[in-house]
Amino acid sequence: MSTEGGTKAILAALAANLGIAATKFVAFFLTGSSSMLAEAIHSVADSGNQGLLLLGGKQATKQATARHPFGYGRERYIYAFIVAVVLFFVGGVFAIYEAWHKLSHPEPIESWQWVPVVVLVAAIVMESLSFRTAIGETKKIKGKATWVQFIRRAKEPELPVILLEDLAALIGLVLALFGVGLTLITGNGIWDGVGTAAIGVLLIAVAAVLAVEMKSLLVGEAATEEQVSAIEAAIVDGPEVERVIHMRTVHLGPDELLVAAKIAVRHNETADEIARGIDAAEARIRAAVPIARVIYLEPDIYRATKAGEADHTTAPAADPAEAH
Repeated sequence: MSTEGGTKAILAALAANLGIAATKFVAFFLTGSSSMLAEAIHSVADSGNQGLLLLGGKQATKQATARHPFGYGRERYIYAFIVAVVLFFVGGVFAIYEAWHKLSHPEPIESWQWVPVVVLVAAIVMESLSFRTAIGETKKIKGKATWVQFIRRAKEPELPVILLEDLAALIGLVLALFGVGLTLITGNGIWDGVGTAAIGVLLIAVAAVLAVEMKSLLVGEAATEEQVSAIEAAIVDGPEVERVIHMRTVHLGPDELLVAAKIAVRHNETADEIARGIDAAEARIRAAVPIARVIYLEPDIYRATKAGEADHTTAPAADPAEAH
């Protein structure tokens, strides 16, 4: 469901940005406004970003191979990280460069003065529709989390990227309208450069946030606390397992979780009984957390140890008294 929602938001943003980019370029050629050029490049960069997100989603569906036995789910993170870099270099750096040029040689907007205002207002309307779609799709999956928490914790990269892109685009359009408007009112082109510089700083800030979040996903994030609790409860929710000695989880992709755990079984059970118990525990895990698709359970005999003699590989959340 989250993948479908992300794709819908991407397509809505792509359609809006292609139309907006075309109108901004027309406005730039007619007026020579640097704010319009910066915004046009911004829309082109955003369109390219959405294309990359769609490509990443398609690449992530490839079947696992001997070389990549856990599949290609993290391709979505890689392309989202590239999006952050593209947003920075193509959007932010270009806007800063154009602002420096405009501030060094300010020029008023002397022809077609009404065009940039009309284009920016129309762009705000189109971008708002795209942003509304992204918000609607996000509300379906974010639960009780705040918007900041959703962006920080989401394992699906597309919606956080689109949300930040659309928000940056709307703020950028307002900044461009501010720069163009003051240039038209005062006849001083320096305001056009100020608006362009503000757009560049905005894009760089958004790119930095996206890069940090995507880097964390690329390195490998664990399941949420709620999922970890559900998995642990599912493991011991049966007579086959006495307790979880320790457990590790990591996302192989937004919709695929790897679970590795050492579990305590009874010392007098046969190999056949242990094997059937592990199968039952795996079934319970998948029922509790459907995205837990790769599961490795290692049986062991639990022996309480003295304080300080616990296994050094134990997770912080595990019982301090454990064996092996």
